[in-house]
Amino acid sequence: MRAAVFAGTGGAEVVRVEERPIPQPAHGEVLIRVHASAMNRADVLQRQGRYPPPPGAPVDVGGLELAGTVVSLGTGAQRWRAGDRVFGLVSGGAHSDFAVAQWSTLAAVPKSLSWTDAGATPEAFITAHDALEQAAAREGDYILVHAVASGVGLAAVQLIRARRATPLGTSRSAEKLERAHDFGLAAGFPAEHGVDGLCDWVLSCTEDHGADIVLELVGGPYVPASVKSMAMRGRLMLIGHMAGPDATVPLNIVLRHRLTIRGTVLRSRAFDERAHDARVFERDVVPLLDQGTVRPVVDTVFPLERIAEAHRLVEGNQTFGKVVIRMTDEEA
Repeated sequence: MRAAVFAGTGGAEVVRVEERPIPQPAHGEVLIRVHASAMNRADVLQRQGRYPPPPGAPVDVGGLELAGTVVSLGTGAQRWRAGDRVFGLVSGGAHSDFAVAQWSTLAAVPKSLSWTDAGATPEAFITAHDALEQAAAREGDYILVHAVASGVGLAAVQLIRARRATPLGTSRSAEKLERAHDFGLAAGFPAEHGVDGLCDWVLSCTEDHGADIVLELVGGPYVPASVKSMAMRGRLMLIGHMAGPDATVPLNIVLRHRLTIRGTVLRSRAFDERAHDARVFERDVVPLLDQGTVRPVVDTVFPLERIAEAHRLVEGNQTFGKVVIRMTDEEA
């Protein structure tokens, strides 16, 4: 099979498509013919040597999500049969023609989704939905989403609307904010010059209430600005830190407003947690995808042979939605 291999650490030039043996499913695993995957920030960081994969994951092949067809089952694997359409998250190795996954961490792809859209779905929608669940998002909440034009950000906006809450968002591109309105964004804060003034803007958008929930995908200086913008008993979900891993948090506001700050990550979770995430995703989000209530947003599609270009595109932070990697030409 073909696999996109990191031939060392460094720039996109270290990504090469090579022939590798097809993996064999171990106990509880299924072998999947991958039709589509997507690029994530974690793939870029792993290629740069800044994000080592968890134990047991491929060290030199990226890809944290996949959509494809079940080929065979290892011992102890349940539910699936050869030919079933599945998608889900893996710890790595999805940027290849075949990959293995624990059977319990997969969900059924609805017939309404193309392979391209299915490949763009798992990471964005599972991450966004899980964060909203942990934050106990409910109808009427004001929810601030940083990096709102990212795959996770756009998934979150749509899921927030589905909960009858109000999504607010930030982006360093005014054009991206304008496009995000088509997916339900209520108001956008242009952060091309930083987040000074964010608190006043949030208060003006919420009738002085503040943000009940913040989905913090940026980190660095966005964290204290978010804390200052939050409502009483607000919940901040720390999902990423593209702008830096360090932040000085105004603890007086955390205390006075009785705020909750919680970190979350999917890749390193235990299999039982990931299995639970898959079942909740299938129960709550897949029906919305099937109905067209929410939909993945695809910026660009690359064949596997051009995956180095996909790395450069994601690294350049110019995308709106997901960058998809296609292993086959099939769409049905």
